[in-house]
Amino acid sequence: MVRVLDMIEPILGFLPEVEKPRTQQSSQDRILWTGLALFVFLVCCQIPVYGIRSSGTDAFYWMRAILASNKGTVMELGISPIVTASLIMQLLQGAKILSMDETSPRDRRLFAGLQKAFGLLITFVESFVYVMSGMYGDISDIGTFSCLLIVFQLMAAGVICILLDELLQKGYGFGSGISLFMATSICETIIWKAFSPFTINTGRGTEFEGAIIALFQQLLQNPNKMRALRESFYRPHLPNIINLAATMLVFLVVVFFQGFAVKIDLQQKGSKQPSPQPIKLFYTSNMPIILQTALVSNLYFISQVLHQRFPTNIFVSFLGQWEDLAYSSSGFGNHVPVSGLAYYVSPPQSFGDFFDDPLHGFFYVLFMLTTCALFSKTWIGIAKQSPKDVAAQWTANNLVLPGYGDSKDVLQAHLEKYIPTAAALGGMCIGALTVLADFLGAIGSGTGILLAVSFIYQWKEQLEAEKSLPSWIK
Repeated sequence: MVRVLDMIEPILGFLPEVEKPRTQQSSQDRILWTGLALFVFLVCCQIPVYGIRSSGTDAFYWMRAILASNKGTVMELGISPIVTASLIMQLLQGAKILSMDETSPRDRRLFAGLQKAFGLLITFVESFVYVMSGMYGDISDIGTFSCLLIVFQLMAAGVICILLDELLQKGYGFGSGISLFMATSICETIIWKAFSPFTINTGRGTEFEGAIIALFQQLLQNPNKMRALRESFYRPHLPNIINLAATMLVFLVVVFFQGFAVKIDLQQKGSKQPSPQPIKLFYTSNMPIILQTALVSNLYFISQVLHQRFPTNIFVSFLGQWEDLAYSSSGFGNHVPVSGLAYYVSPPQSFGDFFDDPLHGFFYVLFMLTTCALFSKTWIGIAKQSPKDVAAQWTANNLVLPGYGDSKDVLQAHLEKYIPTAAALGGMCIGALTVLADFLGAIGSGTGILLAVSFIYQWKEQLEAEKSLPSWIK
């Protein structure tokens, strides 16, 4: 029987590809390649799309940092096609629709090729839908040639993003492009909201957007220093010092929880040398929040496109109704959901918003906790992190429970007590931290902060394992 993976082989030669390094890259070279990939990505984030008439309002303003995208630029789609393609492939593999031998180099090459093909297809579909839905202006005003040119630009940027991710994953750099671009985008957002020199008039006079600069502006211009501090700490609609403090608090809390783990006392089979293995509280790392983000972003995308075309349809109204706001708590010119499913899965921006609409707040909390826990518990089977898979891996590495010999069944039964609980509880904790950060008004959103911290922590562990971590960080 012909497998799905075998069907992709004839087109592999037509897909763009980064060749594997012929020699092992030094730490300095890998850092250089990582910096170069990041530089290219950031440049793409600043190149405007040629041919658009209007970039309009932004329905994805609160997810831009998470998706590493920049509105109105060629990097409009960000890493969304890569993440979506990766999740589809993992789900197909977990559902046994794709059969793959993990030990076969050919199967791994075919799997990577099919994932890349999915990424390119999703990039084209999203680019086409963006243009046809009128997000860049009316099609009749833009013209056929300009529409095709816009799709080509978004496609080209998508290919560059895919190749940069492949460049890092094949050993030229550290980590993956997805995590690098996402963490950089989130940290960039936080720094910009703290130190932005742009001025904005929200009806209370001209103010600096950056919270730190606004603090100094208030202290220098306002003769009443207590009022100046109050304005800087609690000003509405723009980043304030409380938002900045909440962001730092969430960073510290996430770092603190990263160290929570249960030690499984194991020993080497032959030498009986102790070799304890940790089961972390965040057992599936940031995967639950990535899955949840992908789910919500696709719901937003579909809901907004349908609402623009069929605003009075009952089913479309159930998915979400949208309005253009001159100003929202996250910035100017945003397209926000005001009812329907898209509204209820969007985060309240503060505790005040929570109490203004308790049903929205409670639904969002329940949605976050439930989806993160379910995604986390489901992911252990897809990613081969279940008790059975881990027991097989540890047994293959000659790790055994003291007093039980090399019995894999006993080890699996022992892990059943910890792994499912750690997955579900860790997913709920990630959801709870995200909700807390959103309610506190943390800059970059709770989801973004969690992703940034977890990615940075993973890089630190990888550099430590490869003994490439600079001494001043240790």
